[in-house]
Amino acid sequence: MKAEKSLQKVTKSEININKILSLKQITRSDLETLSETEKARLNEVIDERFRNLEGEEHDSFCEKIWPITSPIIKNQLWEYNHNRITATTATLMQEYGRMPSKSEIAVKTKLSRQTIHKHFQEYSNHPQYLGQIDQFKFLTSKVLAKVYYFAVNGDMSAAKLYFKMMGCMDNEQATGGTLIQNQNNFIQINGTVLSQDTIKHLNTEQLNTIEGILKIALPQAEVLEVRQS
Repeated sequence: MKAEKSLQKVTKSEININKILSLKQITRSDLETLSETEKARLNEVIDERFRNLEGEEHDSFCEKIWPITSPIIKNQLWEYNHNRITATTATLMQEYGRMPSKSEIAVKTKLSRQTIHKHFQEYSNHPQYLGQIDQFKFLTSKVLAKVYYFAVNGDMSAAKLYFKMMGCMDNEQATGGTLIQNQNNFIQINGTVLSQDTIKHLNTEQLNTIEGILKIALPQAEVLEVRQS
């Protein structure tokens, strides 16, 4: 008799759980009819289905349980999808030598094409993505310190990058208020433009004067670079 009563209780609990799972969308008010034991069992079923479903079935199930999903789990799901999509896109680009299609990414990640499309459309405004960007910005000072280290130890490329990062190059004011513009085919110092055509029309004495100034102001390696350009 006791066994039959126990079986009846389990059966009733399963009926209650299945009734909840049959809803198009589960809300927190729907859970009020369940006992604590039934709620625990429902969470187990939800977790199992969440891990095993793929593609559109996974999307539909996520939509069903979205109102009762905690913000932490929602953020974890977004991070999981983002990392999976990012890694798969990078891998397929290496393999195919081109940008993979959304369908190809969907097959590889086992996410639906709709999820891939939605993620690409919305990721840049998602709080989790913006948080990742802030993390990269937080590391800027560490990268800048590394660039400075190489610059003071004689790496001229690092020195140029350091000055550029600090706003001393590319149309920024350099020391003493002198504006120096470094373009692809000319140098502008305040209002004076020094281009290849200008240099061609200079006589030997004028060129020697400019070279003498550069030797004083710049390291020898950069003077050679200017003469060869």
